[in-house]
Amino acid sequence: MNGLSWIDWTVMLGTLFTIVAYGVWKTRGAKDIEGYLLGGKESNWWTIGLSVMATQASAITFLSTPGQAYMEGMGFVQFYFGLPLAMIVISTVFIPLYYKLKVYTAYEFLESRFDNKTRLLTASLFLLQRGLAAGITIYAPAIILSQILSIELNYTIFFIGGLVIIYTVSGGTKAVSQTHKQQMAVIFLGMFIAAGFLISYLTDNVSFSEGIQVAGIMDKMEVIDWNFDPGSRYNIWSGILGGFFLQLSYFGTDQSQVQRYLSGSSIKESRLGLMFNGLLKIPMQFFILFVGILLFLFYQFVMPPLHFNAENVEQVKQSEYALEYEALEDKQQLIFDAKKDLIFQYQKNPESEDLKVAIKAYHAEERALMKDSKALILKANPAASTEDDDYIFITFVTNFLPIGLIGLLLAVIFSAAMSSTSAELNALASTTTIDIYKRNIKQDGDDKHYLTRSKLFTFMFGILAIIFAVMADLFDNLIEAVNILGSLFYGTILGVFLVAFFFKKVKGNAVFTAALISQAIIIALYTMNRMEIIDIAYLWYNLIAPGLVIGFALVLQSTMKINTKA
Repeated sequence: MNGLSWIDWTVMLGTLFTIVAYGVWKTRGAKDIEGYLLGGKESNWWTIGLSVMATQASAITFLSTPGQAYMEGMGFVQFYFGLPLAMIVISTVFIPLYYKLKVYTAYEFLESRFDNKTRLLTASLFLLQRGLAAGITIYAPAIILSQILSIELNYTIFFIGGLVIIYTVSGGTKAVSQTHKQQMAVIFLGMFIAAGFLISYLTDNVSFSEGIQVAGIMDKMEVIDWNFDPGSRYNIWSGILGGFFLQLSYFGTDQSQVQRYLSGSSIKESRLGLMFNGLLKIPMQFFILFVGILLFLFYQFVMPPLHFNAENVEQVKQSEYALEYEALEDKQQLIFDAKKDLIFQYQKNPESEDLKVAIKAYHAEERALMKDSKALILKANPAASTEDDDYIFITFVTNFLPIGLIGLLLAVIFSAAMSSTSAELNALASTTTIDIYKRNIKQDGDDKHYLTRSKLFTFMFGILAIIFAVMADLFDNLIEAVNILGSLFYGTILGVFLVAFFFKKVKGNAVFTAALISQAIIIALYTMNRMEIIDIAYLWYNLIAPGLVIGFALVLQSTMKINTKA
């Protein structure tokens, strides 16, 4: 059925089923709603920290991030530069308030501060954004693994979704937190092994430092871009400002993260867990991006595919454009050989500017050939998705790692998909149960009733995520797709929370109206950006939206006669 050995299948399935079985066994028998939604508030700081990291580090992180670095370099790490400051603000402002109010969800606070409709609006925006994201986090690895394993796409979607539903429905928040620890252990082990093999392969040709210099020649090692350009997705300013507001919103108001630290046994444990994440997240992302740089260097000495999505290549080679595609591959071989020879010459003469210019020129020609290959793929199949960044890392894994380790790295991808999806389903069920069902539909149920409904909602959202994944289409770059989706909604939600915290005179009607107007403007800006009418990178939406909510709320409160409570 596919090229995987029985050893790889055994390692992959054994790892995944062991994690699921452990999660079900360790958290069996949740008897009340607090135990199910908040894990009995027993989590220590390092469990919280790992769970927070695992929630954010989906399969998309490990599939897309190395490919992002391979194609564009290290600049994506700037996306996370606002994270440590966001962790400090959340630990100082958000956590004490959540604990004081003894809330199950972040949105409960908004009713006590404003009114029920504002709580319902923010909860609904979260459910919309996170519900779609849950489908993407299943679909992202499923579509790639289905091609790598030669399995029908829907089977991999059902496999990932089914495993997640089993232990998340069974054990709730505690199951999510417990399995996150095992999943993060598998993920880090697998990524370090991949990096070790890449370094070993690289140093067969050049020293490590020489390799980094070669990557620098081709503009892969520029970590910080100091240019202020609203149209640039990743620079120091969008990372610190836009990234800060995105991370503040994500970790402070997104229930999938809030629920992780609300399960802490104390304010101290929750704060330590978040600060643990704040300290390790940037090094972690830097490392994953650096794996992409190592991958790029590996393919300077081993001929890379002209296009990394093998299914697309097979289709074009079976079409009338086969000879044209093969001609591109022949040209790529000539450029590769010439560039490789220049790199060896550069080793002997690293001061030569002429060699640097020539290497960079050949690299530009390779990039142009890759674009030409995508054009031919589209001619052969106009419906094809030609973005292949997400296939780069997994192609290396399946083609160059030893038997057994391939299974482990595939388990890494599946584990990451499961870790983020389980947290999302858990949070979606909590928000639906507490903010919508218990508050607006049935207020007089007993604890057992709400526990049963929480499990039912978890199951329902799991099925909806699978359905959305089945119906989804591949985005240009999956890690960017999730961040763009978050940027469309997080800013408005954050704006409501900032008004609640810092503008005590603003009441419910003003902030509710302001949130609706601001959300409409952000959708309009994104639409105009897609139509190329304007050029504003998506990270700036996380700064624009809170500013709009605060501004409109203050204006509306001061110019209209608004009731104190709706």
